[in-house]
Amino acid sequence: MSPADSLHPALTAEAKRGGRKLAVLTAYDYPGARLLEEAGVDWVLVGDSLGMVVLGYPDTTHVTLGDMLHHTAAAARGLSHTPLIADLPIGTYETPEAAVQNARALIHVGAHGVKIEGGASHRAQIEALAAAGIPVMGHIGMLPQSVLLEGGYRIKGKTPDASDALLADAVALTEGGAFAIVLELVHPAAAQRITECIPVPTIGIGSGTHCDGQVLVTHDLTGAFPWFCPKFATAKAAVGDAIRSAAAQFAVEVRASKK
Repeated sequence: MSPADSLHPALTAEAKRGGRKLAVLTAYDYPGARLLEEAGVDWVLVGDSLGMVVLGYPDTTHVTLGDMLHHTAAAARGLSHTPLIADLPIGTYETPEAAVQNARALIHVGAHGVKIEGGASHRAQIEALAAAGIPVMGHIGMLPQSVLLEGGYRIKGKTPDASDALLADAVALTEGGAFAIVLELVHPAAAQRITECIPVPTIGIGSGTHCDGQVLVTHDLTGAFPWFCPKFATAKAAVGDAIRSAAAQFAVEVRASKK
C-alpha cells in the first residue's frame, strides 16, 4: 500500500475504529522530515506554519504556493514510507477548480495529500479534491489563515450554538470526502463531541485529549523557536538553546585561535 492509499477515508475510518491515536508533526525540509520518519510519527505535515517558524513572517497569510512547493519537495526527499500532507496556502483554493489545480502541484513535488482550512463553506472544494483522487484533510476551529479577519487566536466552540456549528462543519467535510479533520483551538467538550460523531479521525491541536490524534509544530515541540511557544504546547527539548550555545562556543574558539 502506498502512503497516499493509506489516506483513503475508508482506511482512516478503519484506523479510528481500531482506537490507535495518531501522532502528527510538521516538517519543512529534508532532515526534519527524515528525523520524524525515523522517530515513527504517523503522518508528516508541511504546514504553512513555516511562514512563522522558518520564514519569519508574523502569520501564515504571507505564505505563497511557491513557498509550499519548495518546502514540500524538500521534506518529501526525507521520507520513504510516511504519508506527507501539505497545506494549501491562503488564496489557492478559492474555487474547487483552483483547489484541484494547486493541490496537483503539491502532489507533483511529493505530497501524498493536502489540507485546507474551512468548514461547510468549503465542502465543494473537499468534494472536488476527493473526486480528483487527491486525499484531503479538513481543518476547522481556529483558522490561522483567517487570523487577520478574526483579530487573533481564540478558542472556538465554547457555546452550544458554536459547538453545533463546528459539528455541522465536520459532518459536511466528512461527507465531502475528507480523510481526517484538524480541530484547532476547539473547546475540549466540543472537540470530544465532534470526535464521537464523525467516522474519520480528528487531529487536535490545542483542543484537548479526546481527539483521535494530535498535531504540533515541531519547532514548538523541540524548543527550536524559543521566542514563542503556544500555551498548549510543551517543549520536550531545547534545540534553540543548544544551537545558540554551540554557535557561541564556535565563535569563542575561532576568535581565540592563533593566526
